[in-house]
Amino acid sequence: MRATSVEGVRRANLGEILRLVHHRGPRSRAVITTETGLNRSTVSDLVSTLAEGGLVVEREPDPTRRVGRPSPIVAPSEDVLAIAVNPEVDAVEIGAVTLGGRVRARVREAVRGALDPRDVAAAVARVTGEWTAGELRGCRVVGVGVAVPGLVRAEDGVVRLAPHLGWREERVGERIAEATGLRVAVGNDASLGARAERLFGAARDHADVVYLNGGSSGIGGGLILHGTAIGGADGYAGEWGQNRPSIVDPAERRTPDGVVEDEVNRARLRQAVGLGAVPSADDEALARALAASDDPAVAAEVDRQRRILAATLANAVNVLNPSMIVLGGFLAILHDHDPDGLLGAVRAQALAAPAERLAIRAAALGADRLLIGAAEAAFEPLLADPLA
Repeated sequence: MRATSVEGVRRANLGEILRLVHHRGPRSRAVITTETGLNRSTVSDLVSTLAEGGLVVEREPDPTRRVGRPSPIVAPSEDVLAIAVNPEVDAVEIGAVTLGGRVRARVREAVRGALDPRDVAAAVARVTGEWTAGELRGCRVVGVGVAVPGLVRAEDGVVRLAPHLGWREERVGERIAEATGLRVAVGNDASLGARAERLFGAARDHADVVYLNGGSSGIGGGLILHGTAIGGADGYAGEWGQNRPSIVDPAERRTPDGVVEDEVNRARLRQAVGLGAVPSADDEALARALAASDDPAVAAEVDRQRRILAATLANAVNVLNPSMIVLGGFLAILHDHDPDGLLGAVRAQALAAPAERLAIRAAALGADRLLIGAAEAAFEPLLADPLA
């Protein structure tokens, strides 16, 4: 029993150090000793074990910053990868994400018609095989993470409903596992995006975060309180887009009895600038087209959507008191149109006390956010026990 306990502590400490350099970046052994509270010899032994396992690499410190005896810099190995997958209504995006949160390779394959989960599994297996035989030869792939725009049951990763994909009670994780032979984790895309922005992006220094993601499939969201991701009883929390919108002027409603994502909608922005002007998934092109337009109708649509979005965010502020709201996808475009104006509109509709320390930011990880979030789900077993 004593040996088992000692081994358990050792494994936990290995995971703590690996998680530290993965989430917070390269740091010296001396800094790791300070941050973990472990003694120097223990840190040296644990780092050596992680290096022997190919999970971290050590390099010489910056010679210009040497004061006293230099301590080697410990960094996560970029040859340890997770495959990240984001199926959407118009494309499947697949990425190879390193420890440390860098997207090392990516492909986006357009979809015509309904997206079959079997085709997603086949695409993941094919792309992964091509990468490991080519540009990622010699790398270690630890698993697959899938970010799905829909309701995903936390218990077993079953996609209960992804209406825009036409998926219901779909075991896409099992299909990918069978096709690749890899361990697979499946989660809601926006919840995983929230995790990515909290660990690597705009909310890195915040423990209480609301995240909304605007994509081709609508608006989803994630919630982090006291540094912990909140999924709800079964993992379905965060469906901001399915709430009823606050619309003061009935003339501003575009969908009778619609929900937020019916009114705050990427397709409506594309229609405002002309359907042929912007590829459906290209937020950068959409942002440029909106910024270049001098059409009053375009400005009116942007302002209408911002008003509805502000009311939605104010409700979130009153209920949850976040210090940071992060907006991703096309919602970041609405934010960047006038950041101070959006913050002011939210504060005007929220209680003063919970809004006084509020900040609102566009997602810092851009197009990488969902891939990094999906990869984080795939990395979790490794971070929990690097020796497993």
